[in-house]
Amino acid sequence: MALKFHPNPGTVLVCDYNTGFIEPEMTKSRPVIVISPKFKGRNNLCAVVPFSTSPPQTICAYHHKVVFNPPLPEPFDSPEMWVKGDMLVTVCFDRLNLIQTKRDQYGKRKYLQPKLEKADLEAVYCAVLNGLGLGRLTPHL
Repeated sequence: MALKFHPNPGTVLVCDYNTGFIEPEMTKSRPVIVISPKFKGRNNLCAVVPFSTSPPQTICAYHHKVVFNPPLPEPFDSPEMWVKGDMLVTVCFDRLNLIQTKRDQYGKRKYLQPKLEKADLEAVYCAVLNGLGLGRLTPHL
């Protein structure tokens, strides 16, 4: 089910990259971090940066390791994830979902809305700037 609200920056969601993207772009569902605020006149869109559960072969300035404690639910239950700051994309809310957990005792779906700490979110912004070739701007964050 698509989101019905604009998530705050730092919120971790799941993005469905299965349609409309071609490898080497993202092409599967994966956790993402919202980095854009709600802008007037820009309904149902937000900028997100994906996470990878696999560490990069070579760690670059556009990567940032985030430790989730507790880990996210399966299949994203790796305690460490890597921000892919070079893969920034603006997506519509139809691609975004809250992170689903096990159902409650009555069979009702339960959802999480994890949020990154301020220091991690700032590191994500730095990774994105580096991914855009704008690393010289990181001292201004």
